[in-house]
This record gives sequence, C-alpha cells and structure tokens, in this order.
Amino acid sequence: MRASGTASNLWRWIEQGEGDLVITDVVMPDENGLDLIPRIRRLRPDLRIIVMSAQSTLLTAVRASESGAFDYLPKPFDLRALLSSVSRALAEPASGDAGTVADQAPEEALPLVGRSPAMQEIYRTIARLVPTDLTVMITGESGTGKELVARALHDLGRRRGAPFVAVNMAAIPRELIESELFGHEKGAFTGAGQRTYGRFAQAEGGTLFLDEIGDMPLEAQTRLLRVLQEGEYTTVGGRNPQRVDVRIIAATHRDLMQQVRNGLFREDLFYRINVVPIRLPALRERREDIPELVRHFLRLAQEEGLPAKSIDEAAMSYLATQRWPGNVRELENMVRRMSVLCSEDHIGLDAIKAELGQRPRLAGGGDLSGESLSVLVRRKLEEYFAAHKQGLPARGLYQRILREVERPMIELTLSATKGNQVRAAQVLGLNRNTLRKKITELEIEVERGRR
Repeated sequence: MRASGTASNLWRWIEQGEGDLVITDVVMPDENGLDLIPRIRRLRPDLRIIVMSAQSTLLTAVRASESGAFDYLPKPFDLRALLSSVSRALAEPASGDAGTVADQAPEEALPLVGRSPAMQEIYRTIARLVPTDLTVMITGESGTGKELVARALHDLGRRRGAPFVAVNMAAIPRELIESELFGHEKGAFTGAGQRTYGRFAQAEGGTLFLDEIGDMPLEAQTRLLRVLQEGEYTTVGGRNPQRVDVRIIAATHRDLMQQVRNGLFREDLFYRINVVPIRLPALRERREDIPELVRHFLRLAQEEGLPAKSIDEAAMSYLATQRWPGNVRELENMVRRMSVLCSEDHIGLDAIKAELGQRPRLAGGGDLSGESLSVLVRRKLEEYFAAHKQGLPARGLYQRILREVERPMIELTLSATKGNQVRAAQVLGLNRNTLRKKITELEIEVERGRR
C-alpha cells in the first residue's frame, strides 16, 4: 500500500507493480483522483482502490463506484470504517473487471442534497445499486424524498434511457388498481370501451416506481407477486401472458412488517420487494443539512422567477431546531412561501418565527396517521430528552415507558374481548396468570361483558 500527495508519484508506483491497495483522495495537486481510477484498473485490474473525498455528494459516490473503486469514504471518515474497508479489500478475491464510467448529469442537477452522515450512507448505497437491477424498497416518513431516491437510481443506472414510471397506490381507487398496473382489454368491465396499456407496459425496459405500496389491496398484491416470480402478467380481461422487463422500486411510509403481522400485506411479497432496503432519515435526524437545503430551495425559487432571497444566520439556526413533521417537503414549501410573501430581501428570525407559528397543528402535535408505533415512541422520547436540556431524566425510564405502553394495550384488548381475560390473554400472547398480575399492578378496572 502506498500513499502519495501527487498523481504522478502514485502512477509511477503502479507502473512499477508496487503495492496491493491504493487509498486516494479525489482532489490531488495535479489530477482528479476519479479520472485516474480507470487508467489504474486497465493497467492493474487486480489492484483495489479506496477513494476518499470531502466533496461528499451523491455524484462523487456514484462516480467513484462506476470508475471501479472498491469503496468510497466521505471525509471526515471514521478510522474503524477505513480499517474495515482495507481489510475487506485485501481479503476479497479480485474480479479483474475494470468497469465503465457512464456519462453523468452535472452535480447541480442531482436532486439529493445534504452532506450529513445519514445522507452519506444513502449515497454509498445508491452508488452500489446503480450498476444493478436489484429490487429496492425505500422506507421513510412522508416528505423525506423517497421518489427522489427512486429517480436517482433510475437516472444514474443502466436503464436511464428507458421510461421511469411512477404510480401512487394510495391515489388509485382499489377497484382500478389492477387495470392501472396491468392494463385491460376492451369490454373487460363496464366502461372499458377500448384496450388500455397499464403502467408495466409503459415502463417496459425502464423502472416502475410503486409508491405507497403498503396501500395496495391484497388481490393486487397477489398479481404483483406473480409478475415478480414469473416475469409476466396478463391484462384485466386478457388471456395471453405478456413478458415484462422492468426494474421495480417500491416505497412506503408504513411499517410493512406490522402490515404483514396484521394480515394486510403478503409476507412472500414483502420479501420479494425488500431485496435491498433503504431507510431515508427524517429531517430531524439530519438537522445539519437544513442550511444547505434552504439555500438549495432558495436557488430553485429564484430560477423559477421568484424574488431572490437570503436568510440570516440566526433564522437559519432557528430552522435547525424545528421538528419538521412534514420533513424536507415541509421545509421546501416554507421556503417557497417566504420567497413570495416576505417583502424583505433578507429574511430574519422574526419573519421565520411568524411563519412557523402559523403552521397547522393537530391535537397530538402533528399528523401521525400511518406512523408505526416505534416512530411515535421515538418522537415522544426525543421530546422527553430534549426537555431535560443537558441533564438526564430520573432513574427508572425503562419501566416508566413500558408501563405507559402496557396499560393502554391491555385496556384496549380487554375492551375488544368484552372483559374476557382468557381471550385477552390469547390475543396478547400472555399466560392468563401473567395477565391477571399485570391487571392488578396497573390497577386496570375490568368490566365483564362491556361494550
């Protein structure tokens, strides 16, 4: 392994056959490290290359991967992560595949913004997936940018010359979903006056993005499973199977495993679409990206003809303290409103506070529909710890949280079984004596036969 500050020294060592591994920065005094990789791979195809860069963007990660780099590490990097990457590079057998570099869009055109550690992991995952056709499952709260990730996987991948077709399962009436996806024949149902091509046919050779797949009815899930298994489908009212060549990317804000346990989502379909899971972080999990996102949205607004605006440091710091239940989408909408409605060119703290003070809020502190229990518990705990500032809560937090969860769970189960403790114990998966003990400990009142 060799280290060098210049590309010329590095190239000389490579030509001489020295070293088993190259660790290089993207920015070098006399050449771009990414441009050097294909040349190294042609001369020494077995030589592993690890790229590091402070230019921590999606484009850098993708270019490093497509150039033939073994791994990409954003700066500042964790030493353990570097040592792990070095160990894997030296242990893994070489393939000798030099790879190819695809033409890339300019960095400014890429939709994903942010350099936080959470986003760096997303970039690295996307970079590894770009040369593949693997099925991807994107999860995350509403407004985190799931469709943007799907589009990036398509636009940077091998199918970018073919269509990208997005369909929102939650926006289609249940009785029309199968026709929407697979098309229908003339006369297949009332109102079907002509043959119609579905989204699978429209996406042929490209990518089909199934947004909010957790809202897909079970009968449509069964047909989708067959497509994934057999690579073919039949139109509604049709008889002849149609071969299909599309990459499937799915997304949801729901907890699909909970949906499976509730009998609302097919377990076999879940494992078919969850080949590569990508979880997008909520905006509150990457607050350090907020200033960059705000500046990005201000530039977009100006490019669209809205007045040029800037936000002062105090206002920017205040934005980073907010919870943003609507995530990046909510932040973008706020920036656009301020670009139109704020009379000053320089937006200050008072204007931001006044704008955010007008946000609609529900009694529970936001719209929590569709959130999993774990997300709701996490939110409450985040607020709980934040309320203690630099201090810590009193001892016994674990038992206090369990008690808060246990009580409503047992009360509602008893209510559903009309006070029948035997049936309630079966539903909860508890021994009957254990349930009785908890009823006593939690001082839960049981009424037999209540409705």
